Amino acid sequence: MAGQNKSDVPIQGDQEEEAIQNEKVRLLKGYSSMIISIAAITMSLFHLYTGLFGVFESILQRAAHLGFALILVFAIYKPSRKAAKNQSIPWFEWIFIALSIVSYSYFVMHAQEIQSRMSYIEQLTPLEMALGFIACLSLIEATRRVIGNTLVILILVCLVYGFWGHLITGELGHREFTPMWIIDHLFYTVSGVFGTPLGVSATFIFLFILFGKFLEVSGAGNFFINLSVAGMGKYRGGPAKTAIVASSILGTISGSAVANTATTGAFTIPLMKKTGYKKQFAGAVEAVSSTGGQIMPPIMGASAFIIAAYLGIPYMELAVAAIIPAVLYYLSLFIQVDLRAKRNGLHGIQDGRLPKTWGIFKRGFHFLIPLVVIVVLLIGGSSPMKAGLYAIIATILVAAIRTASRLSIKQIVKALDLGAKASLETVIACASAGLIIGIISLTGIGLKFSSIIIDLSGGVLILALVFTMITSIILGMGLPTVAAYIVQVPLTIPALVELGVAPIAAHLFVFYFAALSAITPPVALAAFAAAGISGSEPMKTGLTAMRLGIAAYIVPYLFVYGEQLLLIGGISQIILSIATAVIGVIGIASGAEGWLLRHAYWYERVILFAGSLLMIFPGIYTDIVGVITLLFVYLLQKSVRKDAQVEQPSQLKEM
Repeated sequence: MAGQNKSDVPIQGDQEEEAIQNEKVRLLKGYSSMIISIAAITMSLFHLYTGLFGVFESILQRAAHLGFALILVFAIYKPSRKAAKNQSIPWFEWIFIALSIVSYSYFVMHAQEIQSRMSYIEQLTPLEMALGFIACLSLIEATRRVIGNTLVILILVCLVYGFWGHLITGELGHREFTPMWIIDHLFYTVSGVFGTPLGVSATFIFLFILFGKFLEVSGAGNFFINLSVAGMGKYRGGPAKTAIVASSILGTISGSAVANTATTGAFTIPLMKKTGYKKQFAGAVEAVSSTGGQIMPPIMGASAFIIAAYLGIPYMELAVAAIIPAVLYYLSLFIQVDLRAKRNGLHGIQDGRLPKTWGIFKRGFHFLIPLVVIVVLLIGGSSPMKAGLYAIIATILVAAIRTASRLSIKQIVKALDLGAKASLETVIACASAGLIIGIISLTGIGLKFSSIIIDLSGGVLILALVFTMITSIILGMGLPTVAAYIVQVPLTIPALVELGVAPIAAHLFVFYFAALSAITPPVALAAFAAAGISGSEPMKTGLTAMRLGIAAYIVPYLFVYGEQLLLIGGISQIILSIATAVIGVIGIASGAEGWLLRHAYWYERVILFAGSLLMIFPGIYTDIVGVITLLFVYLLQKSVRKDAQVEQPSQLKEM
């Protein structure tokens, strides 16, 4: 751990691949593996080419992007978990691959005339109709394999509604659309599958996923973990704080809470258990830390590019606005971890067992340069696509500084291969969400759904926010965060905006709760992945993770009611809002953990929660009352402070 030699690091690239393998994926060998690797490398080279020389027409760029992804999906993903574990591509998969190539190659080769035609007026030919149906069916099957049945059911419900919704009477009905009109809208315009989500995936997101793989292959991920261990390991609760720092850095790049939990958790969770944390607490810390990576600037798991595209604002404007909420999220987690360590009498790792921080930094500081390149380019006004491209180039160049991290041709090819394969979930999610968005825009159900939310809430904003939160979490339980967010863009966000919420706050509100579904029972995928590593009960780990992430369930309401937390408004207002929010988050963390200066009794915890909420919500009078309330608990604990600052084992409760 003390060096950057790849034999010294805690998690190897091959080990990471093994950690994230699951029953859905077949491990190809021989010629099948070689053929699919060539396809994956070609996909990566295609995106690097367009990054260097500019993107093609919208439909050409997006159809090629999706076509490559479908080839890889049908080769790599089995039709079911119980299917035979072939090491070659079965014959029937070649049929799916061939159909995908034929249908999406047509969109690529005829992109210019498709975009110049008069949609809905010029009739589609029988061939175009057939190719549209094939493209739709292959995409749905790929979605079933990669994402799961939940999104497929949503797509089928939307398609049924599009074809036969005219038979519904009342407000939910719509005019009749012919099959030709629907296929035209979904596949021969940029309002359906080839819409904004897939467009962002085909440009910005892919390059950032590829950038993450170049960092991984070069050993940068291990550098960040080692640096976190060296820097935080000696402090009280050091291993848990290491998990927070490492997972926040790697999570903002990877964008997948579950994958990040599986990779960094393989190292951090055993370390936390070894130093005294209960297994469900250790798993929960890793799950919450990894989930927070999706809301942590500067990259935010690349999902921020989609949000910025929908808002029509520069990416950096969104990243800057998201800084304070993300800091509050991790501050609450950090404090709870520290208080739990204090409560349990845990100590950090002895200095003699830790690598030297300066030594680790000297051997790997060059891995920070690509991240600096991204930030500088985005601040300077460059497109995210250029920033991602130059970050990849910077990674290759800076990795060459040291022999241990220098990338050989074989490793560069491996990164190109892994990058394309790592993008599949995002590509399929964005494309399949386009089917839903296409039907929503065609039928006008989005505006009707927004009206229903407003009617149910009676025009009361807080009720509309609660309904939206519940919808976001439920969708997020069955979908990747990016898909859960995209589906709601035409459904719930217009209702919030109509009720007076700033567009950027409305989009972030939905996105935050879609991300939090990863730690929200009953389907808390990141927490369940962590439970598998820690050996704890999944539901207990999920409930503990939900408590550790408690600030994240409150902060979105705060920036809706107080835009100052999104750095909107006057300097004095922003500073005051941040200061009171920080104090409030500290109080919430203390109340959730049941410890401030000593063990907090139930009534002290209630007072802490109440006072903290008053501090967090904007307003001078609520701030004054909140300060008085929190000060009262502090003085109360100080006056009757127990001599023993650490609870006895019989008193400990794993909450």
